Amino acid sequence: MATSSAQTSATASATSARRPMRADARRNYERLLDEARRAFAEHGTDASLEDIARRAGVGIGTLYRHFPNRHALMSAVFQGAVDELLAHSYALADSEAPCTALVTWLRDIITHAGEYRGLARELMSASRDDSSALARCSTPMREAGERLLVRAQESGVVRPDVSIGDLMQLTNAIALAAEQAPDDPELADRLLTLTLKGLRPEEPKRP
Repeated sequence: MATSSAQTSATASATSARRPMRADARRNYERLLDEARRAFAEHGTDASLEDIARRAGVGIGTLYRHFPNRHALMSAVFQGAVDELLAHSYALADSEAPCTALVTWLRDIITHAGEYRGLARELMSASRDDSSALARCSTPMREAGERLLVRAQESGVVRPDVSIGDLMQLTNAIALAAEQAPDDPELADRLLTLTLKGLRPEEPKRP
């Protein structure tokens, strides 16, 4: 059976990750990450990879050896922020107010997704593509969010039919909407508030 290009890239990346880098390769890797952070902050996630390589002082081939595609580079750049979000989810896991804990974490995700223009769009796209390198970030995030959501559902403050996948898509959609309206800094909070009203269980109808 033929091996897909996505599988080949994933295997190559995994093999590369296990193999210790030479000192010069490590320096190139770190310079590429630093320049990618700057470029994404200045120009959004569709910043030119050629410019990133040039600013890092390496050729585009070196960039692709470390990061096979744009999503692989984005995943590496945003891993630190993802780690912080995961750590916060663990800190919120035993909260005495499960719904508040869930909302706090969702707001954190919206803030993170809004830090770089285009990130929310890329995250929404990656959520439907398990072969994307960004899925390596979104999978643990969904698992962390699932724990908070289940606690809120078990407490009776969130409808049982709400899924973490839908919530993650909603938060990214809110971040994307806020990105398109930079003159309305309160938009994300208003949209999240509207979303939360839909999470609550329906009141039983009176006879």
